[in-house]
Amino acid sequence: MPFATESGQSTGLVPALFTATSAACVTGLVVVDTPTHWSTAGEVVILALIQMGGLGVMTLASLLSLLVFRRFGLRMRLTAQAETKTLGLGDVRRVVGRILLLSLLFELVVAVALTARLVTGYGFGFGRAVYEGVFHSVSAFNNAGFALYSDNLMGFVTDAWFCLPIALAVIAGGLGFPVWLELFRRFRQPRRWTLHTKITVWVTLVLLVGGALVVTAAEWTNPGTLGPLSWPGKLLAGFFAATMTRTAGFNNLDIAEMHSGTLLVQDVLMFIGGGSAGTAGGIKITTFALLAFVILAEIRGEPTVHVMGRRLPEGVQRQALTIVLIGVGVVVLSVLALQAISPFGLDAVLFEVISAFATVGLSTGITAQLPDLGQILLVALMFIGRLGPITLASALALRERVRRYELPEERPIVG
Repeated sequence: MPFATESGQSTGLVPALFTATSAACVTGLVVVDTPTHWSTAGEVVILALIQMGGLGVMTLASLLSLLVFRRFGLRMRLTAQAETKTLGLGDVRRVVGRILLLSLLFELVVAVALTARLVTGYGFGFGRAVYEGVFHSVSAFNNAGFALYSDNLMGFVTDAWFCLPIALAVIAGGLGFPVWLELFRRFRQPRRWTLHTKITVWVTLVLLVGGALVVTAAEWTNPGTLGPLSWPGKLLAGFFAATMTRTAGFNNLDIAEMHSGTLLVQDVLMFIGGGSAGTAGGIKITTFALLAFVILAEIRGEPTVHVMGRRLPEGVQRQALTIVLIGVGVVVLSVLALQAISPFGLDAVLFEVISAFATVGLSTGITAQLPDLGQILLVALMFIGRLGPITLASALALRERVRRYELPEERPIVG
């Protein structure tokens, strides 16, 4: 609609579709400059799509998880009824209500912090500061990465009072609703946490610290990124850049100026993503961690996989392997297709594809330069990456059944 743009002219179908998909899938990739192309009305539409997309994904993932767990819980006690058991209205209402309350609480706290900083540190008028504070708070908690500045957040690269609230909101949204629900209940009793919460919390810490160290060290002397900054600024910028690979999409450094090794590290972090039933994308932390534990058990020669005092079911191991391999296949095929229709190199194309598939939103700057077919491919990747891992994991779990017989065993040569 013409009222959605600053110029008052209608936007083409492909840019409008791309922006709407990027917002609803909480990705953050853009083909037009958000603050200069879209009017305030257009920005409000984007903000609404981000909020609905984030709430929708958390609700869908949480309800599907509850459905899966309830089915397997009842299966031990009931027979045929377990196959068709659905959630009660009270369960759905309670889960949705808690997700909404949690989201609004985090967004409100971060919005207040950002508003105060814009008023006191940058001389913004109160109304404008509130608007931008709310917009960036919602965008951060939902891991969207949309910003109201043409250089995204590069103008705040050394401002800890602005960057840290954004980073904390991204981490909070990426942990997932089930983790926060358990942390509220048993924060001082980590030994009683579920295996899912333990894996999500500890692996998140490892990836955040490890990613920040690697990115900061790799870019420390790069004149196009961290080189000109003071050492406190480098530490802050490196931590922020690594945190954004949790599928947030804000950038405080010029991604196109980063070394190839740094881009590869960020590719891996983006592909892993954040926690399940949260606003982050990727294959999810638990999926990555489960495969790591499977490999460790195989190296040790152990017949079963034990994690933090619990044994992993074989079905969960197969589900994790399936999700990862399908994700790798989608990325590889998309990279081949995008390279065939665009003039860009492998580093940039691989980064762009993983960013879209993992609903991250970071870019080396080639998004707007891609042909329409390439942008439509990214639209499909954002949609697949947003809903694919959730629905695939649930479908695999719900399709699990008991085999009535086994065939003779034969071992092929491996390796």
